[in-house]
Amino acid sequence: MRELTFDEISQVAGAGDECSADSGGAGSNQYGGVSDTESVGAELINIYEGVVAAASHIIERVASAF
Repeated sequence: MRELTFDEISQVAGAGDECSADSGGAGSNQYGGVSDTESVGAELINIYEGVVAAASHIIERVASAF
């Protein structure tokens, strides 16, 4: 098997200049318009913990009502 030339590599999706570090760096990647995925993950964890706390509170209130 032969090695690909630079021109052939440029034709592969994502291998051209539009994804190079010169066109905005690593921070230019976006996932559905979100560029800071770490903050989205932290927000999801906070939402989950809030739902768990609310459910726990509701269960305690219902249990103490009987």
